[in-house]
Amino acid sequence: MKEIKESAETEAPSGLNDRIAQRVRDLRAARGLSLDALATHCGVSRSMISLIERGESSPTAVLLEKLATGLGVSLASLFEAPAPAADPVARLAGQLQWRDPHSGYVRRNVSPDGFASPIQIVEVMFPSKARVAYETAAREPLIHQQVWVLDGVIELTLGDERHRLETGDCLAMVLDRPMSYYNPSRKTTRYAVVIATAPFSRR
Repeated sequence: MKEIKESAETEAPSGLNDRIAQRVRDLRAARGLSLDALATHCGVSRSMISLIERGESSPTAVLLEKLATGLGVSLASLFEAPAPAADPVARLAGQLQWRDPHSGYVRRNVSPDGFASPIQIVEVMFPSKARVAYETAAREPLIHQQVWVLDGVIELTLGDERHRLETGDCLAMVLDRPMSYYNPSRKTTRYAVVIATAPFSRR
């Protein structure tokens, strides 16, 4: 974990907030949604969305997931650069890392920024005893996700289903209902998330 933190790009909170702000503004505009309409659609207050769009808030993963659900995209999409990538290779040193201010988990976007692909890969470092609960709902088109545990253990609840995943285990799911992640162990769990949208549409 130490190697990844030292070699991967760690964007300053203000710069990262600006990137998220632009992505939310662009996605909202592309869908023709007013602030009030998006607020109603995703259950986040108009004032909070406005703060996020101005880069004046450091939103949690739970809040960003609500926005992503309302905008019909994956959470990983909110961290993409505004301009498509010219290079199909994402070097480790340039892969963006983001820390959830609530749980402390660290996510790293592995896939090339904005590259025209229906697949996104994210690596997550999930701290001991941390828990995150997402109020996820179905998107259109559907978003498929697989969680592959690279080291450690994670307990994942998907609606009424409960899964305990250990090193090497992989869970396939559709993002269409509330879910939560919990690390019951005494060490950080490392896992990969592979996200696919079908049919493919450029976001």
